[in-house]
Amino acid sequence: MRYLLCLLFCLLAGVAQAAPAGKAYLSIIIDDLGQSAERDSRTLALPGPVTMAIMPDTPHATDFARQAHKAGKTVILHMPMDPATGPYAWHPEIPLEELARRLDAALAKVPYAAGINNHMGSRMTAQRAPMTWLMGELQRRHLFFVDSRTSAATVAAAEAQALGLAHVSRDVFLDDVRTPEAIAGQLQQGIALAHKQGSAVLIGHPYPQTLAVLEQAIPQLKRQGVELIRLQQMIAERGNQAMPAHGRQGRYSNAAAPR
Repeated sequence: MRYLLCLLFCLLAGVAQAAPAGKAYLSIIIDDLGQSAERDSRTLALPGPVTMAIMPDTPHATDFARQAHKAGKTVILHMPMDPATGPYAWHPEIPLEELARRLDAALAKVPYAAGINNHMGSRMTAQRAPMTWLMGELQRRHLFFVDSRTSAATVAAAEAQALGLAHVSRDVFLDDVRTPEAIAGQLQQGIALAHKQGSAVLIGHPYPQTLAVLEQAIPQLKRQGVELIRLQQMIAERGNQAMPAHGRQGRYSNAAAPR
């Protein structure tokens, strides 16, 4: 694998383009953390401002959140949502009072969380009423939201936008296919998108293949004209606007009627 990765990034470096007149920003989030101390530590060692998305129902959630915060990384709660299961998971049939209790409990398990993103959630993020409540609650707590966009029917980011809650939406998943070649290809897609629209938000997982690609790729980003930035800066750069793939003229295509 080491030879293959080396060859891969030699090729990528060879086709790197000069930075355009405008800026090209990239933010990377690693989901599903807290399950393995070894993978958590390797993720934490990635260079640059990579965001740590920690699941509440994992054995190392609280300790790793403290460790990541101490290391200066942005920590977010990776909130389980239907079809995810477990004591914290949100499901459409659960009353709002119980959803609130589960959110409180999950945030208590992941200290220093600056925001949340959804783990799974293809059914849950399509439910407008609970998403409206969630965005209001995050606003009250001064937390931001990242829509992982696990479903084209999501209304989560649209509700955040309607409320004026600080948020962004995911543009590219890195590792739906867990091979170095596929992951590097998705990373290049994200880089190309950042050049095209000014920014791109990428989500990956602590798979050995993903971490191996990122360990080699992140130090090379500047050579490709891209700056890796903190998620909070990405939110500020986007100004709560939808990207072209998610809507038109900055508004999400699945937004409700204006309020």
